[in-house]
Amino acid sequence: MSDDGKPGALAGIKVVDWTIWQFGPVASTMLGDLGADVIKIEALDGDPGRAVFAAGGVDRSLDAGRNAYFEANHRNKRGIALDLKRPEGVEVVHKLASKADVFVQNFRQGVAERLGLGYERLRELNPKLIYASGSGYGPKGPDSHLPALDSAAQARSGLMYATGPDGADPYPVQGVIGDQIGGITLGWGILAALVARSIHGIGQRVDVSHLSSSIWLQGLAVSMGLLTRHKPDSPINLSSNPARHDAYNPLANYYRCKDERWMMLANFEADRYWPSFARAVGLEALIDDPRFRDTPSRGENRAELVRILDAVFESKTYEQWARILSEAGDFIFAPVQDLAHLEHDPQVLANGYIVEVEHPVLGRIKLADHPVRYSETPHGIRRTAPDLGEHTEEILLELGYDWSDIERLHDAGVIL
Repeated sequence: MSDDGKPGALAGIKVVDWTIWQFGPVASTMLGDLGADVIKIEALDGDPGRAVFAAGGVDRSLDAGRNAYFEANHRNKRGIALDLKRPEGVEVVHKLASKADVFVQNFRQGVAERLGLGYERLRELNPKLIYASGSGYGPKGPDSHLPALDSAAQARSGLMYATGPDGADPYPVQGVIGDQIGGITLGWGILAALVARSIHGIGQRVDVSHLSSSIWLQGLAVSMGLLTRHKPDSPINLSSNPARHDAYNPLANYYRCKDERWMMLANFEADRYWPSFARAVGLEALIDDPRFRDTPSRGENRAELVRILDAVFESKTYEQWARILSEAGDFIFAPVQDLAHLEHDPQVLANGYIVEVEHPVLGRIKLADHPVRYSETPHGIRRTAPDLGEHTEEILLELGYDWSDIERLHDAGVIL
């Protein structure tokens, strides 16, 4: 209830929130803001967001061991801590899901299924459940299993090229916007699925990815670019951005490879990744170097480390580095792409994030597609943009006008 005693729009809706970081939590927070009863499930050692006491070199800590990151992402929720490696813990979640309207998770592909918390299992317990899943690159395709965080999503989706005028250097949008738009889009998809359930009486799975939502965030630019891709683009220069050379965490930065492609690293838990990353890129000697051995020291000496990594990454092509990092550890990275790359990205193609449709005048065209995937109520582009007044008579007839009325309105200049 609000302060004036009025119920929220989603009062009476129960949501089970098994999410971490920001993407998933934002979606469930939005539902809680609208009055839903949101129950957040955490591991016994807590959501990793509870440990974000600094971001971008800025102190984000609060009193009593709290931090701004977690507080911002988890209002309007009740919390429960469970050990989901134990069957008793999973049983608790099963009971919650059996009585819930919505279940939200954003773990890497296969995690939920291994624990008995995948869509098929929970649907057996509750056929009308809305099962909402957030992922890095979509449920299909060769990279569907890979992790992604905000900057990796911005890089691969082309969003880093959308931060300024044509020809400007790419730069990640600040405010962790890739995670935020992912959560907003997932929340929107959940609402659509709840409406579908009220109309059709069915539950379903809803899928949103960093890639789909970040493409849709710049949907106008993507669609216009696809429609006019035969026209010359402005030249783009990536290397001159001064902020890149001053990244507080050089393991969350982007580097040019030998083939002129750029790689975005998104390893924000830098101390966790530093030893294995240094070994993977051939910098073993720097692992215990006092200049670089922990986050504060790397932050203090960031310009020097960025120069070192610039030289390292320029020694191999993007594909070579992608293979090395994939085989060496659980690193989060992505190519920095523009529209020309995006149109042919295997993840984009596999998940249909860019769709080809028949236009009555232009022929076969490509557009940025709807960013949400629904298992039972599929979306679609059923019409292209109408000609001016194209459906005027059709709509008026549906409203009860007859042809004599339409002729009268036309003669009076009310319609075309």
